[in-house]
Amino acid sequence: MKLTWLAAILTLGALESPAAAQYPNKEIQGIIQWGAGGSTDVVTRAVTPHAEAVLGGKVVMQNVTGGVGAIGLNRVADAPADGYTLLFGAENPLLYKVMGLGTKDYSDFVPINVIARGIPIIVARPDAPFNTFPEMLAHIKANPRSVKFGTTGPGGLPSVITAMINNKAPMQVIAVPYDGDGPALTGLMGGAIDVMPAVLGAAIENIKGGRMKAIAIFDTKVNEALPSVKPVTETNPEFGSFLPWGPFFGIFAKKGTPDDIVAKLTAAYAAGVRHPDFVKLMDARGFTIMNIAGKEAEGFLSKWQSNTAWLLQDAGATKASPATFNIPRP
Repeated sequence: MKLTWLAAILTLGALESPAAAQYPNKEIQGIIQWGAGGSTDVVTRAVTPHAEAVLGGKVVMQNVTGGVGAIGLNRVADAPADGYTLLFGAENPLLYKVMGLGTKDYSDFVPINVIARGIPIIVARPDAPFNTFPEMLAHIKANPRSVKFGTTGPGGLPSVITAMINNKAPMQVIAVPYDGDGPALTGLMGGAIDVMPAVLGAAIENIKGGRMKAIAIFDTKVNEALPSVKPVTETNPEFGSFLPWGPFFGIFAKKGTPDDIVAKLTAAYAAGVRHPDFVKLMDARGFTIMNIAGKEAEGFLSKWQSNTAWLLQDAGATKASPATFNIPRP
């Protein structure tokens, strides 16, 4: 016999812990592990107000940068597992172990929502002396250690894309570090760097505004959000063995957070990701919405870690083999 909706709600309420029944009864701290204006910042700040409306509480967002995102991650890992400190992060923690950056990864957290994934793009300052990916490679070869590449540190999107390029066409460039792609793209527009491997969603408005130029979509197909830009495999098909590949953005709670609080957060953010205004923003910026949680999200994270860690291992870019950490080869 099926329970009525009212009976189901009453049953769930009876099973709910006292802490969850009152949750949230104070502000929730949202730790963004990257700088303002970057992809993680844009995506998580855009979805959170819609989630707050469902949750009935306030999430105070703050950017805690440094250590390739590890400082923000450790801030959440060191906080109580009570649902009042959340991590708003990207893919980097899944590579901390193989890149020698830390001992924690997302297996130490509960995925509240893997919101979306992004498409990598290579952008350059508007007056850079090249307009296509082959022209960029030729210019770098003719002018070794003269082109400045922005980076967000080992394991970040720029480092993975640069490792892919170096695997097929070794480059001698100058790496300039930033705390996220937002600050790096600002540096690009100011002329501090020449090239930035970034996320399409973070760069698209500045590309359309002429403040930077697109060199190539690092993907196997044209992206509808920027259809005039060629995918890298159209000019350099050898990169097809690495692609498609891309970053992701998600919300995580410390492992040990009560299940009923996790359920409240999961439901709120799932609704937030479905909000029409958020969907419109993601579509316009070329992001692909995922909106997954629980076992599905854990499976995605495990597969992403396996694929990318071994990609970097084979490119000679890791400090330790993924096998050391029981990360299976795909």
